[in-house]
Amino acid sequence: MANKNENLSAAKNAKKDEFYTQLVDIENELRHYKEHFKDKIVFCNCDDPYESNFVKYFAMNFNALGLKKLIATCYTTSPVMYTQLTFFGEEEVISVAYSGKKPYVIEISEVTDENGDGAVDLTDFELILKKNKPKILKGDGDFRSAECVEYLKEADIVVTNPPFSLFREYVAQLMEYDKKFIIIGNQNAITYKEVFPLIKENRLWLGFKCGDMAFTVPESYEARETRFWVDESGQKWRSFGNICWYTNLDHSKRHEDLILYKSYSEEEYPSYDNYNAINVNKTAEIPYNYDGAMGVPITFLDKYNPEQFEILDAREYALFDKQKNKNTYLIKDADSAINGKPKYARILIRKKEK
Repeated sequence: MANKNENLSAAKNAKKDEFYTQLVDIENELRHYKEHFKDKIVFCNCDDPYESNFVKYFAMNFNALGLKKLIATCYTTSPVMYTQLTFFGEEEVISVAYSGKKPYVIEISEVTDENGDGAVDLTDFELILKKNKPKILKGDGDFRSAECVEYLKEADIVVTNPPFSLFREYVAQLMEYDKKFIIIGNQNAITYKEVFPLIKENRLWLGFKCGDMAFTVPESYEARETRFWVDESGQKWRSFGNICWYTNLDHSKRHEDLILYKSYSEEEYPSYDNYNAINVNKTAEIPYNYDGAMGVPITFLDKYNPEQFEILDAREYALFDKQKNKNTYLIKDADSAINGKPKYARILIRKKEK
């Protein structure tokens, strides 16, 4: 009988969760958080540390950021594991239950000029990895495994692209162990009942980038009619228009005021059928002269400044008991109707007095 970990691994693979982040996207996001990394231990759960652009970023910037330590683990069922650098001899790569490859962890506390060329780069990091053989894990490297949880406990900040299908569970684990993090997820994760309350309570928020992002994918991924291509080297790519960085590290963007220019009118801003709030179709159209509850698209969170607005509990503004008893802070589906016509998911907000 298959054990629980085997079932979880099979489910992960079936969902096609292997989307590998470009180094340029990592660089563009993390440059806004540099002051948070000094003397910190960074943990990257990844498919293969040598393949991971997250690991490459922290290797190249280890000294510039003033990191104390970098920890990275790999996952047994990864299709890219061992494709770029083999750390172990064949006699050391013994068969395991999943793919015949041994998962490992790397721990780097110092990055120096190994080749003596006067600069510290990925060539030096490769030499460091070859000189200091990674430690073989006993388990499969899953982020929920006992070994990975112990590394998580040691870390100060987690930075990675977790499996989209396991985003709820990944965030829950970070919250359970009270960790700082910068991770990638689908914009729809905002509406998850496990995620949105954290946003409302200012325990989690969006990072700088929210929108279109492209990822490399394994060779096994089938072609799609849209947002799929193969580059000149034969590498397959997928892109999404609704990708966000999620974090609980403060950054400058979340303190920028949204400039309001529209004036309120009953005709342009009708009220919902089931909630004592007006509807705003676009974040840019939030009226400057309305102080009550307003329903805005979830994309509002990309511009959300907690010093300018507060996120409300939709249940407190429900007009009928049916809505008040719902286990959601959001207005979703038919509940967002105006004159019987539903809108998309809405977040209730109100301007703060300044």
